[in-house]
Amino acid sequence: MYIYYILALVVITIDQLTKWIVVQTMAIGEQITLIEDFFYLTSHRNSGAAWGILQGQMAFFYIITVIVIIGIIYYMQKYATESKLLAVALSLILGGAIGNFIDRLFRKEVVDFFDFIIFGYDYPIFNIADAALVVGVMLVIVTTILDERKEKRQNDKSAQSNGNRA
Repeated sequence: MYIYYILALVVITIDQLTKWIVVQTMAIGEQITLIEDFFYLTSHRNSGAAWGILQGQMAFFYIITVIVIIGIIYYMQKYATESKLLAVALSLILGGAIGNFIDRLFRKEVVDFFDFIIFGYDYPIFNIADAALVVGVMLVIVTTILDERKEKRQNDKSAQSNGNRA
């Protein structure tokens, strides 16, 4: 089980290291083209949440993040022992939540830098913690769907088995 907490720690470390590099080497607003019209490194700060909503609501983010972290640890201890995929998903969410929490706590804003233009849409700039959160949530959804299918198959087999006995 501890390996999943190590995964969260790896996410936090990579997140904080990349943010430190951006802060140390790039001015806010500076942009480095990696793939023209598709992928840039852009030094950006966000004092809100995704897409810049709830700007400056630090107290709200502190409270919500602490609740989320406690909830994730609870779920990891209670449910993730049965599913490696769920454990990985929760580890990514935990690492991402803590990574952005560290920024909010010490910088009063989140450092973002991945900047993509996808099919003409300039996607909001994000960071490693955000990516871990999104991948983690997607894996939770996949795990939930797989578990529901497995449970349905077991219920169908159980119903057939009981029907054969009657």
